[in-house]
Amino acid sequence: MKPLTPAYTLFAVLALAPAPYAAAATPPTLVVAGWNTAQLATASYAILEPQVEGNSNLVSAEQRSSILAAMKRDSAGAIVRRYPSAKIVEVATPGAINVTPTFVAPNSLVPWAKLGGRLAFQLPEGQQMVVQETFGLGTLFQHGGEFVNFMYDTLAKRLP
Repeated sequence: MKPLTPAYTLFAVLALAPAPYAAAATPPTLVVAGWNTAQLATASYAILEPQVEGNSNLVSAEQRSSILAAMKRDSAGAIVRRYPSAKIVEVATPGAINVTPTFVAPNSLVPWAKLGGRLAFQLPEGQQMVVQETFGLGTLFQHGGEFVNFMYDTLAKRLP
């Protein structure tokens, strides 16, 4: 049997190692004390203006406007699908959890590029929690016009 090269050995160790040593496709969800299903299920949520990080020049201004509208609409929809008793309210509503939807665009459209989504939650008391996920371009093409909806549904499933 041939000896393993150092690079192959490192790859095998990382691939088979338990977390946190294994290379993860996405960072783990940040768990914040005081956040629980009962609290989130009946809360009011204010969806703040969506953010785009990364190379926003990959789409036209018209497409960007459409994507931002979809992010606001689909992030609210994902929260209500996760918590049917939740309410979506206007920004600056007292007692509402503020939610900032974010789309992370790749630097370029190459087959190995990754894109991502993030929902940042802020309780009225100031506590924060973030859920995020990274996707390959294949997932974008697979879901087409429903990708933003799929992305935020995936993130909402990670909530307590």
